[in-house]
Amino acid sequence: MTSISKDPQFYKFSLYGFLKNLNFSDPFIILFFVQEGLSYASIGLLFSVKAILVNVLEIPSGIFADGYGKRRAMILCFLAYIGSFIVFFFFHGFPFFLLAMAFFAFGEAFRTGTHKSLILEYLRQTGQLHLKLEYYGKTRSFSQIGMAVSAGAAAVMVFVSGNYRLLFIISVIPYVLGLLLIISYPASLDQLVPAKDSLSGNDAGNQRRSWAHYRASLEGLAVMFKKPVSRKALLNSGVYGGAYKSIKDYIQPVLVRVVLLSSILKGMEIEKRSSLLIGLTYIVIYLLTSAAAGRSNRIAAKFRTEESAINTLFFSSAAVILISGLCLLINIPAGAAGALILLYILYNLRRPLQLSYISGLIPDEAMASGLSGESQLQSIINAVSAPLIGLTIDAFGLPAALLISGAGMLFLGSILHLSEAAE
Repeated sequence: MTSISKDPQFYKFSLYGFLKNLNFSDPFIILFFVQEGLSYASIGLLFSVKAILVNVLEIPSGIFADGYGKRRAMILCFLAYIGSFIVFFFFHGFPFFLLAMAFFAFGEAFRTGTHKSLILEYLRQTGQLHLKLEYYGKTRSFSQIGMAVSAGAAAVMVFVSGNYRLLFIISVIPYVLGLLLIISYPASLDQLVPAKDSLSGNDAGNQRRSWAHYRASLEGLAVMFKKPVSRKALLNSGVYGGAYKSIKDYIQPVLVRVVLLSSILKGMEIEKRSSLLIGLTYIVIYLLTSAAAGRSNRIAAKFRTEESAINTLFFSSAAVILISGLCLLINIPAGAAGALILLYILYNLRRPLQLSYISGLIPDEAMASGLSGESQLQSIINAVSAPLIGLTIDAFGLPAALLISGAGMLFLGSILHLSEAAE
């Protein structure tokens, strides 16, 4: 087989990404918190708490997925997301936002690594595992289209209503559809451990098999962390992903600065002007990142090795963060916005490459746990960097925060670059 099979399950995987990214609040989340009276330090703390909770739940959720079924884990994930949106819509204040973030963190922990593992299991069952990079890229491109649709719809809703809060309750609709979609996945993708004794048909037997699988998953994960090659690959991905997650949403206040310096639609309220520019920008971002994700295999082919491609994209991302901070420092917010748009594109070029590389280092019996471990490292970095960036913005401004972040990534990238001699 030389190309991926675009059968019904391929389109289900793609539709999952599309629906999961119809989170209409995402393009305006920082502006929503600012409107609610939160400081950037408080906003950073909210994101940090979410990241810490994801970190705490990441490995247990991966083990749950391996032992009790990946589809079941994904069902819990969507229920938690829906709960988060409901709390954000109906309640006000920092304590309730913390609760909403906790629900969202639960959903994130049960999603990250798990759905990727479902895809890998399906590729194994259908003899397409050698096409995993192309498959990741193609299905991910649909998720970026979902983000583009989400941004456009969110911009229209904010423009018409002037209400960021409405975006949360509307997001419940596609997530309910996503829940139903996951339920329709084939039961064979759960990949539960086969029965080994005569008691396997009852609940006690199932529980014993699950705990045995937990131990096997943990042992496989421990072996992976002991190997220098896989450990460095996980740290490289964790640093990059954690930094990206901490920085990417600050394109929202950057775009507000662009609006303030622009004369376009000057007679209109600043919130409505901002909503139009933010919505349009995110549409452009996600259309570009959709194209980028679908072409990761072509980008990889232009480099001598997969490791070389991953390293180059790491340093390129650090450079554009530095450029964005410099542009803000000299009062060119449009240049900063352009640099941050490029950051989104670089991340989506790199992510399928990183997943393909790491999945090749993880034992099959611990795939969900291993991929969850990779996401856990991202959560650790995000938990540390998000409040620090918020404090830096409150104390010195956004330009300084971006410059410091970019310089930090360059330093860490020089330590964690992947060796092209890796096996």
